[in-house]
Amino acid sequence: MDELLNRLVANVGIDRGLAEKSVGIILAFLLKEGPSDKVQSFITLMPGAETAMQAAANEGGMGMGGIMGVGTKLMAAGLGMDQMQAVTREIIAYAREKVGEDAVGEIVGSIPGLGQFV
Repeated sequence: MDELLNRLVANVGIDRGLAEKSVGIILAFLLKEGPSDKVQSFITLMPGAETAMQAAANEGGMGMGGIMGVGTKLMAAGLGMDQMQAVTREIIAYAREKVGEDAVGEIVGSIPGLGQFV
C-alpha cells in the first residue's frame, strides 16, 4: 500500500495520513458495493489495506449509502471535490496495474455512478 500512498501524496498533493484514510474509505466502499471477489483480490495485494479500511470504518457511518455516502465521508475526512476525483482516479489506475483492466472494469461497471469519477 505504500506505493499507492506515495502516488497519492505526489500526484494529488495530500498528506500521507489523509491519503491512507481516503484509501481506507474507498476500498471499504468498493468491497461493500462492488463484486467482493474482484475487490478482495486487489485488497490482498496491498499490505496494510485491511487496517486502513478498519480505521475508516471506526470513524463512523456514511449516513447515506452509495456513491453519495462515500463522497460525504471523503469530504468529512478533508478532501475537496477535485481531490476526491483525483484520489479515486489514482486508486483505479493503481488497481488496473495490479489486477488488470477486466477486473477493474467489472468493479467500476457494477457500482452506479462510479464511472463518472474515473
